[in-house]
Amino acid sequence: MKRWAVLVVLIYFLALLALTGPVFLVSFYPHVGAHDLADLISEWGYWAWMGVMLAGQAVLLLVPVNMAMGRPTTRRSVLWPVLASGLMAGLLVTGAALSIWEFVKKDKALDLMEGSEGHWLLIVLVVWAAWGLVFYRTSRSAAAEDVVSQQCRYLLRGSILELLVAVPTHIVARYRDYCCAGVYTFVGMSCGVSVMLFSFGPAVFFLFVQRWKQLHPHLRPLLG
Repeated sequence: MKRWAVLVVLIYFLALLALTGPVFLVSFYPHVGAHDLADLISEWGYWAWMGVMLAGQAVLLLVPVNMAMGRPTTRRSVLWPVLASGLMAGLLVTGAALSIWEFVKKDKALDLMEGSEGHWLLIVLVVWAAWGLVFYRTSRSAAAEDVVSQQCRYLLRGSILELLVAVPTHIVARYRDYCCAGVYTFVGMSCGVSVMLFSFGPAVFFLFVQRWKQLHPHLRPLLG
């Protein structure tokens, strides 16, 4: 079952990679080209983002893998998925905040952000801790098997709400046509799309498991 989890993480990586180009080019059309996309992909921050998202997806699949293999799921086993989901919720809140920040501050958004990266990082950590606590408290009243699916539903709804903020503010920012217009709203859209795809990971994994069981019915008792 672990190889199916690896396959899900790989599919998630390929989906993010495939969407990078179209989303970037459409978001900043007609002021960017292939060379700008190449510059984006060559940035270490882009791959750091990829690493965080892939690690989070892998952690979220820990409980589904144990369930598929018939292993008992305990409260301790849901701690890491809770932390991963809390981080994703924190990214959604931060993405929405950045989008609103640029919408309100307009061309001054970039200037006011200079030198305050540490403050925004602190905000992400605080929001991560807050949502992690929320997810942990809600997990206490649910069976361990239901925790991940519950968190994925929350993240899917949250990503839709976040995109409803990020997309309109990005359109407004692009029409204003100031220098680097739409940078932070683009970050907001990236957060929304990434977390939306992230929330589908366990469902995709269980589809693979269901198909595997259909192909190997004699092994079903071993898998629970």
